[in-house]
Amino acid sequence: MTEKISIQTSASSKNDQIAAENRDFFKKNGLLALNLISSAGSGKTSLLEAMAKKYGKSLAVITGDIQMTYDADRITQAGSLAVQIETHGTCHLTAAMIQDKLKEMDLKDVKLLVIENIGNLVCPSTYDLGEKFKIALVSTAEGDEKPIKYPALFLRASVVMVTKIDLMPYVNFNLERVKSDCLKLNPNARLMTTSCKTGEGLDEWYGYLEGLMA
Repeated sequence: MTEKISIQTSASSKNDQIAAENRDFFKKNGLLALNLISSAGSGKTSLLEAMAKKYGKSLAVITGDIQMTYDADRITQAGSLAVQIETHGTCHLTAAMIQDKLKEMDLKDVKLLVIENIGNLVCPSTYDLGEKFKIALVSTAEGDEKPIKYPALFLRASVVMVTKIDLMPYVNFNLERVKSDCLKLNPNARLMTTSCKTGEGLDEWYGYLEGLMA
């Protein structure tokens, strides 16, 4: 005999509930919270190192990785508070993971909180962590087809940042294609180009952040 089971609630409803609690926490504590998402090796940690050198203790970072605290160590050495979530196999962070980690953090001097999600363009894109915005990174070394191949993230990202722009002369990367594809998916997305090696584009990024924090 076959038994039918009716599922009345969304599988992600618990995550969404905790994300709402996180969002309320960020608002009450005057924190601008961003969710930084990209594939592995796109330059997330290099960007956060540059931000740490500029913002110091007013920046805090929650980094997500399968294992090791390498990213958090780099950001701490650059001058900002950083804590690591090791997922031991899970391919994305959840709102509950963020909520638990927030309880360990001294945020009294922090104005900007960045969640460095696990290097993956698929799994993290649909999970709400309570952030204000999602920021998508794609490096010139990855190829220019990423927005069309992995649209879920680019549909949701408020900013799409093309990183490692200093490599453009050496790689086959069509910047105009990326811009066009991103705007087809999300006409409201803000597009930026940066290089942490040369500093190109970082002032625009900082200006954008400071406008949000103001």
